[in-house]
This record gives sequence, structure tokens and C-alpha cells, in this order.
Amino acid sequence: MCGLAGCFGIKDEKTINKMLDVLGHRGPNDRGIFSRGRMVLGHTRLSIVDVAGGHQPILAENGKMGIICNGEIYNFRRLREPLASKYAFTTFSDSEVILHLYREKGPSCVKELDGMFAFALFDGDDFLLARDPVGIKPLYYGHAGENMYFSSELGAMILAGVDQVHEFPAGHYYTPREGFVRYYNIPEVQDHLLTNVEETKELIRSTFIRSVKKRLLADPEIPVGSFCSGGLDSSLVAAIAADEIPHLHTFVVGMKDDLGDVSDDIKAARIAAKHIGSTHHELVFTEGEYYDALPTVIQKLESYDPSLVRCAVPCYFTCKLAADYVTVVLTGEGADELFTGYHYMKHFPLEKLNQEARRCIGGLHNINLQRADRMGMYFNLELRVPFLDVEMIDLAMKIPHELKIREHNGAKIEKWILRKAFEDTGYLPDEVLWRYKVQYTQGAGCESLGEAMAEKAMTDEEYHRIKAENPLATINSKEAAFYFKIFREFFPNDSVLGSVGIWTGFDFAEEREKVRGTVDGDLKHDHNEMVA
Repeated sequence: MCGLAGCFGIKDEKTINKMLDVLGHRGPNDRGIFSRGRMVLGHTRLSIVDVAGGHQPILAENGKMGIICNGEIYNFRRLREPLASKYAFTTFSDSEVILHLYREKGPSCVKELDGMFAFALFDGDDFLLARDPVGIKPLYYGHAGENMYFSSELGAMILAGVDQVHEFPAGHYYTPREGFVRYYNIPEVQDHLLTNVEETKELIRSTFIRSVKKRLLADPEIPVGSFCSGGLDSSLVAAIAADEIPHLHTFVVGMKDDLGDVSDDIKAARIAAKHIGSTHHELVFTEGEYYDALPTVIQKLESYDPSLVRCAVPCYFTCKLAADYVTVVLTGEGADELFTGYHYMKHFPLEKLNQEARRCIGGLHNINLQRADRMGMYFNLELRVPFLDVEMIDLAMKIPHELKIREHNGAKIEKWILRKAFEDTGYLPDEVLWRYKVQYTQGAGCESLGEAMAEKAMTDEEYHRIKAENPLATINSKEAAFYFKIFREFFPNDSVLGSVGIWTGFDFAEEREKVRGTVDGDLKHDHNEMVA
């Protein structure tokens, strides 16, 4: 994984070097910069594929073409094979494949890339910027006059002197000639196509196993691990990875309660890890450590959204733990979106359930995926998300809602068909496979710490003042105002506010009224749950 910074229209090496200085955590192993004419490309590298020879920018045609890339292209070996006879490769890097594929097919080459990526490519005076289908890897851009600057993080963009910072849209590429071009759409819902349970189970099982295995891509000396919270999603990822990696390193974090008992995730993760035979690691953090981490989390997360911040804190500790043992780690992000796993969805109009799932997938780039990228990169750790393979997304949009939320042992259970797909396979014990969903913060035992801290630290007067003084910010609670106050210490310029990930999705008020008091608090933390 890497950090990108660059500009087109101006040869501004001084600014790009400053931007690279603040992206060092994204690429501690190497740094490169290249300028030609009126453009500069800069890159910081976390070495995973072609550790010895993958220095970037990667150049071709005696420096007339080049690329910088953040991400992994899982099908690069297949793509490279027909290209190698026509073009002179100088590395074994997956990123170089993009450069020569562009020479072969132009900007439409992005349609053939299977992976997570953000990249910038130049070809003489022309250039191409692109971001992966659902926005797993970040990319921002802005203009200073006629000049375009871009980077992997907001913290670097504020050094560029642009008027406004914009998030580069997922599933798009950009060229000066064409502007923004959408090359990927989340598939439309066609949930009448897969109605046979046995066929659907087999498709889920084979597609997901393939998705996990391709994400084990790394040079032999690069260790790959997996989060394992004891919930269905991460435990299933870990179980499949453990089939390929002996003594797979797995990771969980949580707190202790007043009686000294560890949180639910730690208990469940022990069961899962023992079953799959992983080398398991735990980190128990304290309330004081939670509060100490909060400013760093908000700065590196680049958001003040309360739901996102709450979930980012345990993610921060999990990444901190994992970084001591591995460079790449797999996560369970995306399962709840694909398989309607959130509790509020049990009370959603059934005929609209898959449309809601599709909408949630489209919003992941600036909530869960932003959290995963920023917390992982802070600790020089690459996070990979098998559930968000485009093949998995396509499959999920064909599965009827009645196979996703269904009665099991007398109660509605989410992700029913995913659980059934791996039932009796030996991957997980039933107590993990059918474990009731809890949100990330609840399972870690830190659900209400941020809210309590905000109540103690901020008066009503200060809350209303901050809200009134910052009309461009989304501030709807003391907790949001408290986090925004910290955010402002690191991002004083209003130019970034339009690109800050604030979840403003489904309004649960009407649904709450319909089902008030009927379910065990399922709707109490709906908003939090969307980023859990």
C-alpha cells in the first residue's frame, strides 16, 4: 500500500515533496518523485509485491510515460502474460501491468483491473487518474487556478493551496479530454435470478472462497493475517485464509467490564481462533487508552462523524496490534451491506431491502472503507476486503431478500443465506456461524465512551456556538461538536469540509415509530450500526 501526491499543469516539486512528507505512514519502505514538463508525480511505498524491485514512479518509453499506484491488482499475472511479449517490463510489480495495459487499450484498461486501486498515469502531456469500483482506496483532488493537485489523504491536500478539495468518485477515471467517466456501476438489483437455496449456497461458497484466496497475494516474505472479532464476517474470512496459511495470525481487541470480565468479541474470537487453529492475539485496552487515542484517531481518520469515530477507535487498536505481526490483514467489511446484515433492515420494507443494500454499498467509500484505510495505513498496514470483490457484489444483487433475512430458531436472523452457505463445512463452529450480530463498539465493550466524554467536556452553550459558527459542518449532537473541535485542530481550512465522510444516509425516524418497543433495542443504534 502506498501514498500518492502529484500535480498536473505545473512543475511544483516543492509542494509535492511537502505532501509526501505527511504521507510517510502510508509508505515507510520507499519514496520516489518524478517531474517532466508541467507535472510531478510523488509516491511513498509500503512494499508487498516485488519488494526488491517495485520502486515508483514506474517509467516507460525513456521517461515519456509513467505511473504511481496505491493498491493491489489481484489479476496482474494473468494480465501481464500477453503484454510481456509486446512491452518491456522493468519490474515484477502489479502496478506496472496497468501502465502497459494502458498502452494497449487506453483509459478503458481500468475495466479489466481486478483489485483495489487509486493511480495516476502520464503519457506525454496527457494523463489519467482512476479509482477502484467501490472506493476501497482513497483519492482526493483540487484545483489551484488551472493546475490540478491530487493525493491519497486530506492531510496532504491542505498543503496544496487549492480552493476546495473533492473526493475522486469511486468507479471513475479522469482524463483532460474526457473529464470524469464512470466505468463501473454497482449492479442493479435482479433478485429474481437466484431462488434455489442449494444453488445459491454453492455460488456464495465458491465465489467467496475464491475472493479470500486471491487477497492473500504478497511476496513470500510478507506476512498476511486476518482480523477475527468472533463475529460471522471476520471469522469466516479468517477460517478460509487459515486453510491456505498455516498458523495464520488473527487479531481481536476489547475492554474489561467493572467485574474484570472481557468483552463479548474477545470471548467469541477465542472460540473461532481455536477452531481454525490460528496464532491468536488479543489486546485489552482501557478507558484511559481509549480517550488518549481519540485525537490521533480523528486526525488520521479525517472525519468527525460520531458513528465513524466510535468504530475507528477499536479499529485503531486492532491495527496497532496486528502491525506487530503482519503487513497485510484481511477484514470482514462489506458483508452487512451485501447480505442485509444490519438490525434495522429486519424492519425495512421487504420489497426495498435489496435496493437499500445497494445504496449502502455505494456509500462505503467514505465510511467503513475510509476507516479501514486510514487506521491501517497509520500503522503501515494494508487492509483487504474480500466481501467487496466485484464478483461478490454482483452475486449479492441477485439474491432475493427472503434468503438474506429469514427466521432461524424462532427469530429473524440477518445474513441467513451466507450462514447456510458455510453450515456443515467445518469452517466455523455453529456458535460462531450463528452468533447474533453486535456492532463493532458493542462487541469491543466501548459503545458509549465517546458520547459520555463529550457530555462531560462540552457545555450546551459551547455546542450551540460551534454549530452556529460552522454552517458547512454536519453537527447534530454534542458528540459531533466535540469531535469537530478536535478535527479543527488538524484541519482549520474549510476547503476540506466537502470531502469529509459524514454519514447522512437512511432516516430511521419513520421506521422507529412503526416498530417502537417491539425489538430488543435493535433500532437504538441504527446510525452507529451503519459504520460498525
